Amino acid sequence: MLLKKYLPRIEFDSYEDFKQNFKINAPEDFNFGYDVVDAWADAESDKRALVWVNEADEEKIFTFTDIRRLSNQAANFFRSLGVKKGSVVMLILRRRWEYWVCATALHKLGAVLIPGTLQLTKKDIVYRGNSAKICAVVCVNDPFVVSQVEAAEGDIPSLKHMIMVQEHRDGWLDFNDEIAKFPETFPRPTGEEASRWDDIMLVYFTSGTTGMPKMVQHNFLYPLGHIITAKYWQRVEENCLHMSVSDSGWAKFGWGKIYGQWLSGATIFCYDMEGKFEPKNLLKKVERYKVTTFCAPPTTFRFMLQEDLSQYDLSSIHHCVTAGEPLNPEVTKRWKEYTGLQIYEGFGQSEGPVLLANFYPWVEPRPGSTGKPSPLYDIQLVDRNGELCEDGDEGSLTILDVKNHPPIGLFTGYFRNPEMTEEHLGGIGYNTGDMLWRDSDGYFWFVGRNDDVIKCSGYRIGPFEVESALIEHPAVVECAITGAPDPIRGQVVKATIVLAKGYEGTPELTKELQNYVKKVTAPYKYPRVVEYVDELPKTLGGKIKRAEIRKADEEK
Repeated sequence: MLLKKYLPRIEFDSYEDFKQNFKINAPEDFNFGYDVVDAWADAESDKRALVWVNEADEEKIFTFTDIRRLSNQAANFFRSLGVKKGSVVMLILRRRWEYWVCATALHKLGAVLIPGTLQLTKKDIVYRGNSAKICAVVCVNDPFVVSQVEAAEGDIPSLKHMIMVQEHRDGWLDFNDEIAKFPETFPRPTGEEASRWDDIMLVYFTSGTTGMPKMVQHNFLYPLGHIITAKYWQRVEENCLHMSVSDSGWAKFGWGKIYGQWLSGATIFCYDMEGKFEPKNLLKKVERYKVTTFCAPPTTFRFMLQEDLSQYDLSSIHHCVTAGEPLNPEVTKRWKEYTGLQIYEGFGQSEGPVLLANFYPWVEPRPGSTGKPSPLYDIQLVDRNGELCEDGDEGSLTILDVKNHPPIGLFTGYFRNPEMTEEHLGGIGYNTGDMLWRDSDGYFWFVGRNDDVIKCSGYRIGPFEVESALIEHPAVVECAITGAPDPIRGQVVKATIVLAKGYEGTPELTKELQNYVKKVTAPYKYPRVVEYVDELPKTLGGKIKRAEIRKADEEK
């Protein structure tokens, strides 16, 4: 087991034992490409790394030996273009298998990888390209993506190479044809070209719920932080299939589809969805391939619950987890009724691996709670005066002691922005901007982003509790709770709702939903304003843009 090289202890007797005694041995020259991908290829030449299938049921299976060979060819190809340690390359590859090859190759080179989602427009690409000084971009053959990159090319002086997977196109290099020209070996760089632990390996552009996206930078130890995510939260199993529902442009891809999973020896299962998400197609793939561990955002679980789950055999799944948005207790309840499986919630950001989680088997989930802290960090709740909160008091989730000793897996700052880095990491710790409270048993409970908390007639109302109440009602598939301007109360609670099939947004339904909330929460929290929409505004990472809803209401 590869983990033995990095963990003095792998098994623990309790959460307290886990929290106190978990440690990671982090070599200064750790490089995921060589020390994980190539190490598995050396140890077990036929060990499966990736099972990939698309909507046309085209299937490809890759061993770690395959990934080593292809990534070596890709590294030689990238180096021929002038890509080297510190060069910045963007990948916009959806869920194509080439992502794993390119990422491994860039890590071996010591280059900086920037994932990008298919939804990026010309403006987004220009902003990212110039902010990060991107030298090359590798794209999937998607008409929208290609058109936006080509439109942006002339406005990004640093961009020298455009590379496409799948097929030929004028003005682009063909990735698959090009790498076939290069050797299948790529010796580990030495001297100044070798990567060190504190070099920048990866940059995520944050979702940007407010303001322009920030460039979150991670060093080469970042993959080791995801041992917690994969081994101890997702509970991936060696040589079994793990599936995380995520596009490669999201930080969630790094959480669930490459780093901690391969460190733990699991096989990644990827369903490359090309069009609109269809829950029945996803369920068919999980059934057919016998996925063992499964991770998806709450929205995915909600839409799967709209299907007749009795038509699918999901008995292969041993463990389910979710993160990305708070999980409403009603979703947990209904999923367990249909499948017998508990959903174990986790919480984190692009800035790190999982921070809070219901760690099976030591932390028994409590509906609505995000669980307990990761042993990697000193996680506390801090009030507005910078003081630590007592149990029961709301505070900002803060990771202490990050300035002088950057914890493994946590971001090290904002790329090419030392001023912002000092602002966010130069104080007592990293304030995540999320409001939570902690109960007397050490469980953390999400309230909302600092900006999302509603102040109404002297009350402070967290959106999550009201959303959880509404989602219990069978008419509601998704909802967002925000504060709407009110001349008397300052703000009132507003619910923006996506209805389930067969329901209409009538005044009678509105009254029914308002009364329902009054019954399951304190009555003052009920939504005085209700709006029905076909879909909620979301970030490129799939998070609800409550700020956009608030802004539209203010403009009205």
